[in-house]
Amino acid sequence: MEDLIRVLKAAHAAASWHVHQKKKGVAQEPYINHLLEVAALVADATEGRDPDLVIAALLHDAIEDQEVPRPMIAEEFGEDVARLVEEVTDDMSLPDEERKRLQVEQAAKKSDRAKIIKLADKISNVRVISAGLGPDWSVKRRLNYISWARDVVVGLRGINAQLEQEFDWVAEEAEQSVKPKS
Repeated sequence: MEDLIRVLKAAHAAASWHVHQKKKGVAQEPYINHLLEVAALVADATEGRDPDLVIAALLHDAIEDQEVPRPMIAEEFGEDVARLVEEVTDDMSLPDEERKRLQVEQAAKKSDRAKIIKLADKISNVRVISAGLGPDWSVKRRLNYISWARDVVVGLRGINAQLEQEFDWVAEEAEQSVKPKS
C-alpha cells in the first residue's frame, strides 16, 4: 500500500510541476498524459515490481523540462528515484543536435532500469507522430525523428522484449502514417 501512495504522490507532483506544459501534437494535450503513458508502459513491462522505476518514469522530465532540483526529487522520493531521473535527463544547455547525438551515443551505457524508461519514453514520443503533429512537423522532420529514435533504441535493446516489440510496432505505424494512402 505504501508503494501505491508513493506512486500517486509522484503523479501529483508531476502534474503540478508540468501543469502549464503541453504535449506536441495538434491535440495539445496536458503533458501529464505523456508522463502517465511512460509510467504505465514501465509498470506494465516490469509487472509493477519496481515502484521506484515507475516513480522515476513519472518524473523523468522534471529536471530537464521544469528545472526541478535533483535534491528536491531525492528528498521527496528517495535517492534511487533521483539517480534514475538524473540518468535519463538531457543536458538542456547543449544544442538540439548535440543532445540527440549524445542520446544515440550514450544509450547503451545507461543502466538497465534507465533503458526501460528511455524505451517507454521513445514509444510515447513516436506514437505522437501517428496521432498527428502540427504543421511545423513536415514529412521529412517526422521521418528524421523516427529514424533518430530507432538509432537511440539500438542501444537500449536487450533489456525488455515487450517494450522493444512495442517500439518497433509504434515506429512502423508512425512511418506508415506519413505515407500517402493509396
